[in-house]
Amino acid sequence: MFTGIVEEIGEVTQVREDADVVLFTVRAGTVTSDAHHGDSIAVNGVCLTVVDPGGSTDGTFTVELMPETLKRTGLGAVVAGTRVNLERAVPVNGRLGGHIVQGHVDGVATLLSRSPGERTDELRFSLAPDLARYVVEKGSITVDGVSLTVAGVSADTFTVALIPTTLSHTTLGFRQPGDTVNLEVDVVAKYVERLTAGYGNNEVAPRRNTEEAGAR
Repeated sequence: MFTGIVEEIGEVTQVREDADVVLFTVRAGTVTSDAHHGDSIAVNGVCLTVVDPGGSTDGTFTVELMPETLKRTGLGAVVAGTRVNLERAVPVNGRLGGHIVQGHVDGVATLLSRSPGERTDELRFSLAPDLARYVVEKGSITVDGVSLTVAGVSADTFTVALIPTTLSHTTLGFRQPGDTVNLEVDVVAKYVERLTAGYGNNEVAPRRNTEEAGAR
């Protein structure tokens, strides 16, 4: 599990294919300090497994991307030199600084506009119809691995406001209109929808009244 609090920006140094698998080698300082084989690291919000920790020897780690990952996320467009947001899995005794993030991307969105302020920026993204029902104003959403609060939402767009720290410590600081990002909606919303499915369709069996029950 992750929290959407990006630890650092890394750089993809190599992209190579091995049959139907794509391998990324990423250079970073913080997340490589204690990386081990099999660890989970979120790369632009995608939970990936470390297959070669590299670590202190060269400051890199390597992860594998399956066809499903390439199909459902924007990582298929990544090339050597691309900068990416990185976060290690949160330890059991760690702080939940953002919100519950699984690293399981729900879809890809496009940055539609960017409105700079004196110290903050407002970004507006596209929102697919199948995800719109999970996005609410003042709720949480993960954009390229960054836990953000929804500032506004319409039928097919949502906006977020970025504080100076987010602008300087994540790749959202230099994203431009037309760029694509990975989205993960709040998993709690999906579970609530699943658990309450059917309750609005009058599917609950009617109760027998007391007299009827007592007459039997």
